[in-house]
Order: sequence, then C-alpha cells, then structure tokens
Amino acid sequence: MLCGGIGESSPADEAVQTICQSMKPHAEGKAGRSYDVFNAVSYKKQLVSGINYFIKVHVGGDDHVHLRVYEKLPCNGGGLELSNMQQSKSHHDPIEYF
Repeated sequence: MLCGGIGESSPADEAVQTICQSMKPHAEGKAGRSYDVFNAVSYKKQLVSGINYFIKVHVGGDDHVHLRVYEKLPCNGGGLELSNMQQSKSHHDPIEYF
C-alpha cells in the first residue's frame, strides 16, 4: 500500500471487528439510533500520518453503514476516533473514500 493510497478491500478480521465495536457508541450517537447488530463485513486501509480504516458494517436486515476510523500513530498518542460515517448503505455498495 502506498502512503496516501487506499488499499484493496479485505474481509473483516477480529482486529477490525474490535475497532468496529469500540466505535459503536460513537456511530450510534452520530446516527441518533442504537444498533442491535454491528458486525464488520469488510474494510480498506489508507496509510496517512496514522491509518484510516474504511469499514463496511452490517447493522441489521439489509442495512449497512460505512465508518471511517482514524488510528493515530503511537508517537501522537495512539487511539482511535470516528472521523466520518455514511448511512443507508447496502451490502453491494463499494467502500470508497469519504
């Protein structure tokens, strides 16, 4: 992966699901609703001054959301933050930069 470029889509693994779960309360706050289901499906990564994760999340039924989660570098304090969120997505919507 090139610095600044977005990598290929990959199936979500346990590490991405952990990131996803830690962002659930923030996503619920942005959406103004709670989610009974919040399962990472797939993701892409972008290397910046840290890592942007673009994560497709199944939120029940046919509904999905896309999260952009920024992971700070350890030298910048580390940690995760929900940078942006797209709602009303489907399983077939590609993960793109937003």
